Amino acid sequence: MFGKDSVSGKVILGVIQMLVKPEIVDRIKDYFGLNIYETKVWLALLSKGVASAGDIAKLSRVPRSRTYDVLETLEKKGFAIEKLGKPIMYMGVKPRGILERLKTNVKKEADERIDFLSNIRETEEFVTLEKMYHSGIEEPVKKEDLPLSLKGRDSIYGYIKEIPEKTSREIIICHDASEIKSGIKIFKKAMDSLRKSNINIKITLFGDEKLIEELESTLDLKIKRIDANAKFIIKDRKEVLFYLSAVQGEEHAILINSEFFAKAFSDIFELSLGK
Repeated sequence: MFGKDSVSGKVILGVIQMLVKPEIVDRIKDYFGLNIYETKVWLALLSKGVASAGDIAKLSRVPRSRTYDVLETLEKKGFAIEKLGKPIMYMGVKPRGILERLKTNVKKEADERIDFLSNIRETEEFVTLEKMYHSGIEEPVKKEDLPLSLKGRDSIYGYIKEIPEKTSREIIICHDASEIKSGIKIFKKAMDSLRKSNINIKITLFGDEKLIEELESTLDLKIKRIDANAKFIIKDRKEVLFYLSAVQGEEHAILINSEFFAKAFSDIFELSLGK
Protein backbone atom coordinates (compact mmCIF):
# COMPACT_ATOMS: atom_id res chain seq x y z
CA MET A 1 0.00 0.00 0.00
CA PHE A 2 2.75 2.46 0.99
CA GLY A 3 5.68 0.71 -0.68
CA LYS A 4 7.06 -1.54 2.02
CA ASP A 5 10.54 -1.52 0.52
CA SER A 6 10.90 2.23 0.69
CA VAL A 7 12.05 4.15 3.77
CA SER A 8 8.95 6.37 3.71
CA GLY A 9 6.72 3.34 3.40
CA LYS A 10 8.29 1.73 6.45
CA VAL A 11 7.92 4.95 8.44
CA ILE A 12 4.25 5.22 7.56
CA LEU A 13 3.62 1.60 8.45
CA GLY A 14 5.39 2.26 11.77
CA VAL A 15 3.12 5.21 12.46
CA ILE A 16 0.03 3.15 11.66
CA GLN A 17 1.22 0.53 14.14
CA MET A 18 1.69 3.26 16.75
CA LEU A 19 -1.75 4.72 16.13
CA VAL A 20 -3.47 1.41 16.80
CA LYS A 21 -1.80 1.18 20.21
CA PRO A 22 -3.72 3.53 22.51
CA GLU A 23 -1.09 3.33 25.26
CA ILE A 24 1.59 4.78 22.95
CA VAL A 25 -0.68 7.59 21.76
CA ASP A 26 -1.62 8.33 25.38
CA ARG A 27 2.03 8.62 26.43
CA ILE A 28 2.94 10.96 23.57
CA LYS A 29 -0.23 12.97 24.26
CA ASP A 30 0.77 13.45 27.90
CA TYR A 31 4.40 14.25 27.05
CA PHE A 32 3.45 17.14 24.78
CA GLY A 33 0.15 18.30 26.29
CA LEU A 34 -2.02 17.37 23.33
CA ASN A 35 -5.40 15.67 23.05
CA ILE A 36 -5.95 12.34 21.25
CA TYR A 37 -6.89 13.79 17.85
CA GLU A 38 -4.03 16.30 17.94
CA THR A 39 -1.55 13.53 18.77
CA LYS A 40 -2.74 11.27 15.97
CA VAL A 41 -2.69 14.07 13.40
CA TRP A 42 0.78 15.21 14.49
CA LEU A 43 2.15 11.67 14.26
CA ALA A 44 0.67 11.31 10.78
CA LEU A 45 2.18 14.66 9.75
CA LEU A 46 5.62 13.65 10.99
CA SER A 47 5.45 10.39 9.04
CA LYS A 48 4.40 12.02 5.75
CA GLY A 49 6.64 15.09 5.91
CA VAL A 50 4.26 17.18 3.79
CA ALA A 51 0.64 16.18 3.30
CA SER A 52 -2.84 17.44 2.61
CA ALA A 53 -5.63 17.36 5.16
CA GLY A 54 -7.20 14.46 3.27
CA ASP A 55 -4.02 12.38 3.43
CA ILE A 56 -3.66 13.10 7.13
CA ALA A 57 -7.28 12.13 7.80
CA LYS A 58 -6.76 8.76 6.10
CA LEU A 59 -3.51 7.97 7.89
CA SER A 60 -4.49 9.26 11.34
CA ARG A 61 -8.04 7.86 11.14
CA VAL A 62 -9.31 11.14 12.54
CA PRO A 63 -12.68 12.14 10.97
CA ARG A 64 -11.99 14.41 8.00
CA SER A 65 -14.50 16.95 9.30
CA ARG A 66 -12.33 17.32 12.42
CA THR A 67 -8.94 17.14 10.73
CA TYR A 68 -9.03 20.75 9.49
CA ASP A 69 -9.80 22.10 12.97
CA VAL A 70 -7.10 19.91 14.51
CA LEU A 71 -4.50 21.05 11.96
CA GLU A 72 -5.41 24.68 12.66
CA THR A 73 -4.99 24.08 16.39
CA LEU A 74 -1.65 22.32 15.89
CA GLU A 75 -0.50 25.25 13.78
CA LYS A 76 -1.37 27.71 16.55
CA LYS A 77 0.44 25.52 19.12
CA GLY A 78 3.53 25.35 16.90
CA PHE A 79 3.32 21.65 16.03
CA ALA A 80 2.44 22.14 12.34
CA ILE A 81 3.14 24.59 9.53
CA GLU A 82 0.83 25.41 6.62
CA LYS A 83 2.55 25.58 3.24
CA LEU A 84 1.24 28.26 0.89
CA GLY A 85 -0.21 27.18 -2.43
CA LYS A 86 -2.94 24.96 -3.80
CA PRO A 87 -3.84 22.46 -2.61
CA ILE A 88 -3.08 23.53 0.95
CA MET A 89 -0.41 21.30 2.43
CA TYR A 90 0.87 20.89 5.98
CA MET A 91 4.13 19.71 7.50
CA GLY A 92 4.98 18.63 11.03
CA VAL A 93 7.45 20.56 13.17
CA LYS A 94 10.60 18.76 14.35
CA PRO A 95 9.93 17.09 17.76
CA ARG A 96 13.28 18.19 19.23
CA GLY A 97 12.48 21.84 18.47
CA ILE A 98 9.06 21.52 20.09
CA LEU A 99 10.54 19.87 23.17
CA GLU A 100 13.06 22.68 23.65
CA ARG A 101 10.34 25.30 23.18
CA LEU A 102 8.09 23.59 25.72
CA LYS A 103 10.95 23.44 28.22
CA THR A 104 11.60 27.15 27.72
CA ASN A 105 7.90 27.95 28.16
CA VAL A 106 7.65 25.90 31.36
CA LYS A 107 10.73 27.62 32.83
CA LYS A 108 9.39 31.03 31.85
CA GLU A 109 6.00 30.30 33.43
CA ALA A 110 7.67 28.94 36.58
CA ASP A 111 9.88 32.04 36.88
CA GLU A 112 6.87 34.31 36.42
CA ARG A 113 4.93 32.36 39.03
CA ILE A 114 7.82 32.56 41.50
CA ASP A 115 8.09 36.34 40.96
CA PHE A 116 4.34 36.68 41.44
CA LEU A 117 4.37 34.66 44.68
CA SER A 118 7.39 36.59 45.98
CA ASN A 119 5.61 39.88 45.47
CA ILE A 120 2.54 38.69 47.37
CA ARG A 121 4.43 39.12 50.65
CA GLU A 122 4.44 42.89 50.12
CA THR A 123 0.69 43.17 49.62
CA GLU A 124 -1.78 44.44 52.19
CA GLU A 125 -3.75 41.20 51.90
CA PHE A 126 -0.77 39.07 52.87
CA VAL A 127 0.00 41.27 55.89
CA THR A 128 -3.62 40.77 56.96
CA LEU A 129 -3.27 37.00 56.59
CA GLU A 130 -0.14 37.01 58.77
CA LYS A 131 -1.94 39.01 61.46
CA MET A 132 -4.87 36.60 61.35
CA TYR A 133 -2.54 33.62 61.70
CA HIS A 134 -0.62 35.00 64.67
CA SER A 135 -3.73 36.19 66.48
CA GLY A 136 -5.46 32.89 65.78
CA ILE A 137 -2.80 30.70 67.41
CA GLU A 138 -2.42 32.79 70.56
CA GLU A 139 -5.85 32.01 71.94
CA PRO A 140 -7.15 29.69 73.14
CA VAL A 141 -4.51 27.12 72.13
CA LYS A 142 -0.95 27.72 71.00
CA LYS A 143 0.26 25.92 67.91
CA GLU A 144 3.33 24.53 69.65
CA ASP A 145 1.11 22.68 72.14
CA LEU A 146 -0.46 20.58 69.40
CA PRO A 147 0.91 17.63 67.39
CA LEU A 148 0.88 18.50 63.71
CA SER A 149 0.26 16.17 60.78
CA LEU A 150 2.43 16.69 57.71
CA LYS A 151 1.05 14.96 54.63
CA GLY A 152 2.93 14.69 51.37
CA ARG A 153 6.62 14.92 50.54
CA ASP A 154 6.40 18.65 49.80
CA SER A 155 5.14 19.39 53.32
CA ILE A 156 7.88 17.29 54.90
CA TYR A 157 10.57 18.81 52.70
CA GLY A 158 9.25 22.24 53.67
CA TYR A 159 9.87 21.36 57.32
CA ILE A 160 13.39 20.12 56.54
CA LYS A 161 14.22 23.34 54.69
CA GLU A 162 13.35 25.33 57.83
CA ILE A 163 15.46 23.18 60.17
CA PRO A 164 18.69 25.29 59.94
CA GLU A 165 17.04 28.56 60.97
CA LYS A 166 15.07 26.92 63.80
CA THR A 167 17.80 24.75 65.36
CA SER A 168 20.17 26.13 67.97
CA ARG A 169 22.17 23.17 69.34
CA GLU A 170 21.63 19.70 67.90
CA ILE A 171 19.87 17.70 65.24
CA ILE A 172 19.41 13.90 65.32
CA ILE A 173 18.37 12.13 62.12
CA CYS A 174 17.43 8.50 61.60
CA HIS A 175 16.36 7.84 58.03
CA ASP A 176 16.24 5.62 54.96
CA ALA A 177 19.35 6.10 52.81
CA SER A 178 17.42 5.76 49.55
CA GLU A 179 14.99 8.52 50.55
CA ILE A 180 17.85 10.81 51.56
CA LYS A 181 19.32 10.16 48.11
CA SER A 182 16.07 11.10 46.35
CA GLY A 183 15.95 14.41 48.25
CA ILE A 184 19.71 14.96 48.36
CA LYS A 185 19.61 18.63 47.26
CA ILE A 186 17.31 19.60 50.12
CA PHE A 187 19.13 17.53 52.73
CA LYS A 188 22.58 18.71 51.63
CA LYS A 189 21.57 22.37 51.73
CA ALA A 190 20.11 21.89 55.23
CA MET A 191 23.17 19.98 56.49
CA ASP A 192 25.59 22.56 55.05
CA SER A 193 23.70 25.38 56.79
CA LEU A 194 23.65 23.48 60.09
CA ARG A 195 27.39 22.80 59.87
CA LYS A 196 28.12 26.49 59.21
CA SER A 197 26.13 27.35 62.33
CA ASN A 198 28.16 24.82 64.37
CA ILE A 199 25.09 22.70 65.06
CA ASN A 200 25.88 19.20 66.35
CA ILE A 201 24.66 16.76 63.67
CA LYS A 202 24.03 13.11 64.49
CA ILE A 203 22.83 11.07 61.53
CA THR A 204 22.13 7.35 61.21
CA LEU A 205 20.83 5.66 58.09
CA PHE A 206 19.55 2.23 57.18
CA GLY A 207 19.73 0.66 53.74
CA ASP A 208 22.40 -0.16 51.19
CA GLU A 209 25.89 0.13 52.69
CA LYS A 210 27.50 1.48 49.49
CA LEU A 211 24.79 4.12 49.18
CA ILE A 212 25.39 5.18 52.79
CA GLU A 213 29.10 5.55 52.03
CA GLU A 214 28.22 7.65 48.99
CA LEU A 215 25.93 9.88 51.06
CA GLU A 216 28.62 10.24 53.73
CA SER A 217 30.89 11.70 51.06
CA THR A 218 28.20 13.87 49.46
CA LEU A 219 26.97 15.33 52.76
CA ASP A 220 30.51 15.51 54.18
CA LEU A 221 29.26 14.01 57.43
CA LYS A 222 30.07 10.99 59.54
CA ILE A 223 27.11 8.65 59.12
CA LYS A 224 26.42 5.62 61.29
CA ARG A 225 24.67 2.66 59.69
CA ILE A 226 21.80 1.19 61.67
CA ASP A 227 19.67 -1.92 61.23
CA ALA A 228 16.34 -0.28 61.88
CA ASN A 229 13.28 0.76 59.96
CA ALA A 230 12.28 3.92 61.79
CA LYS A 231 12.49 7.42 60.38
CA PHE A 232 12.54 10.50 62.58
CA ILE A 233 14.23 13.86 63.12
CA ILE A 234 14.81 15.29 66.61
CA LYS A 235 15.53 19.00 66.89
CA ASP A 236 17.30 20.36 70.01
CA ARG A 237 15.76 17.48 71.99
CA LYS A 238 12.56 19.50 72.07
CA GLU A 239 10.75 18.52 68.89
CA VAL A 240 10.32 15.22 67.03
CA LEU A 241 9.25 14.67 63.43
CA PHE A 242 8.21 11.03 63.31
CA TYR A 243 7.45 9.39 59.95
CA LEU A 244 4.43 7.11 59.69
CA SER A 245 3.83 4.42 57.08
CA ALA A 246 3.03 5.88 53.67
CA VAL A 247 -0.68 5.84 52.83
CA GLN A 248 -1.44 5.13 49.16
CA GLY A 249 2.14 6.10 48.32
CA GLU A 250 1.91 9.46 50.12
CA GLU A 251 4.45 10.37 52.80
CA HIS A 252 2.99 11.10 56.23
CA ALA A 253 4.70 12.38 59.37
CA ILE A 254 3.69 13.65 62.81
CA LEU A 255 5.41 16.66 64.38
CA ILE A 256 5.43 16.46 68.19
CA ASN A 257 6.54 19.53 70.11
CA SER A 258 7.29 18.07 73.54
CA GLU A 259 10.61 18.51 75.33
CA PHE A 260 9.87 15.57 77.65
CA PHE A 261 9.04 13.21 74.78
CA ALA A 262 11.91 14.44 72.57
CA LYS A 263 14.51 14.05 75.33
CA ALA A 264 13.26 10.60 76.33
CA PHE A 265 13.18 9.50 72.69
CA SER A 266 16.73 10.79 72.14
CA ASP A 267 18.04 8.99 75.23
CA ILE A 268 16.43 5.69 74.21
CA PHE A 269 17.77 6.02 70.67
CA GLU A 270 21.33 6.73 71.82
CA LEU A 271 21.13 3.87 74.30
CA SER A 272 20.21 1.52 71.44
CA LEU A 273 23.36 2.68 69.61
CA GLY A 274 25.48 1.80 72.60
CA LYS A 275 26.20 5.36 73.69
